[in-house]
Parts: sequence; C-alpha cells; structure tokens
Amino acid sequence: MKLTLLTINAHKGFSAMNRRFALPELRQCVHDSGADIVFMQEVVGQNLRHAGKYFGWPKGPQHEFMTELSGFRHAYGKNAVYTAGHHGNAILSRYDILHSEKLDISTNRVEQRGLLYARIKLPHAGPPLHCFCVHLGLLRRSRIKQFRMICDFVKRVVPDTEPAIVAGDFNEWRKGSRDELEECLVMQDAGLTLHGRKLRTFPAALPVLPLDRIYLRGFRLHKAQVLNKGPWRDLSDHAAFLAEAEYAWPSVEHRS
Repeated sequence: MKLTLLTINAHKGFSAMNRRFALPELRQCVHDSGADIVFMQEVVGQNLRHAGKYFGWPKGPQHEFMTELSGFRHAYGKNAVYTAGHHGNAILSRYDILHSEKLDISTNRVEQRGLLYARIKLPHAGPPLHCFCVHLGLLRRSRIKQFRMICDFVKRVVPDTEPAIVAGDFNEWRKGSRDELEECLVMQDAGLTLHGRKLRTFPAALPVLPLDRIYLRGFRLHKAQVLNKGPWRDLSDHAAFLAEAEYAWPSVEHRS
C-alpha cells in the first residue's frame, strides 16, 4: 500500500506577504495532488474580523472548507486563541480518523504552539497509522524542549512496532544533520533519506530554509518533493512538501 503525504503551513489562507486570500486555490491544489493525508498548520478555525472583510472567506472553519472537494475526514487542534477567533493545526485524511487530541507544547507566553495527534484506520488488517501534525517555535531553546515533548508523547501513545508520521512546520534551520526525531524515535526524514539533505521550503518563492518536514517510521520512501511551481506558486509563505511512501508493516522490526 502506498500513501501520498502532504504538509503545508497555510498561512491562515493568505499568500506570501498577505497580498491576497488564496485558500480556494490552495484547496484545489491539495485536491489535485492526490494526497491521502494532509498536515496543515496556521489553519483558521474562526476569525470574525476576516470573515466580513475578504471575498470567498469560508462560512465555517478553514479545515472543513479544505475537505469540501474531497470529502476527507478532518481533525483540528487550536493553538493560538485571540479576540476574533483562533487558528491551529489540522489533519485531513482519506481514511477514518479513530481518535484525535491536541497537546499544548508552548514554552513561553508569546508563542502558542501545539501538536495534533490523529490515529487513522488504513484499509487493511494491520495496526492503525499514528499521525502527528506539529508547529514548533521560532527560538532554538523552545524547539529543543518541544522536540523532547514530541518524543515523549509519541513514545507514550505509539507502540514501537506500529507506523508513525510526524509532519509540519518545524521552524528548524539545520539542513544536513540527523535530529532528535531521527535519533530518539528512529524515524526517517523524507528529504534527507532520498536526497541527502533536508529539503528547503521557506520562503516559498525561493526556498533557502528547510522548515517544513515529513518524518516516517514503518514506510519505504519513494518520493520527496517541494511544491512551489505552477499552480502552487504564491499560495502561502511556505512551500508545500509532498512525500510518497510504501507502507512496510509488518516488516517493521521491534525496537529494543
């Protein structure tokens, strides 16, 4: 079984520099990508101020709007709450979501950050797929703490022999070295595994920093690609990251 995975920071539905509202175009691109599971950050659950200002603003939450073409299941976890509303992470899935929950991984009063966990039932007799959508902080000392929190949470909820995916906006600048998720959770970074480097996704127009990533355990990777050309151009300040992988269970070996 092969899965197509996609992660993107939606930038609350706006193009780079907030020049225009681009969520309808982003929805079409995500639909056309054929992705089976989508990890999104900075998705607006509610914004009363923008709802009356921008033409085409969805009547409901942005993550529900994103699934209208595909009929995907969805889970949402709010990270930032403000007077006009809130935004956070979302996971969109072609397959049934058995359970979802949000973990607050904020490390200071300024940045509200979170992890969204979804347990997904794939169409086979094997174990569920454990998916984690994350948005980490801008400060290195915050990310060190957040990587540790992610590792602890994944170890707590995912058996060693079951497949897992951690994806999202890591705000991490390191380009070549193995990091905490690869070392602690024995996961593969899609870009590093296939290309020998972590793929650059920010800024979208001319990516120089590998902020957005997909980590996998229990899969054989076939493709890792940054999407910022053609219809994907100028849909967010981040480029989308797409990976294709073959589900390798039950060949996943138990880790001691």
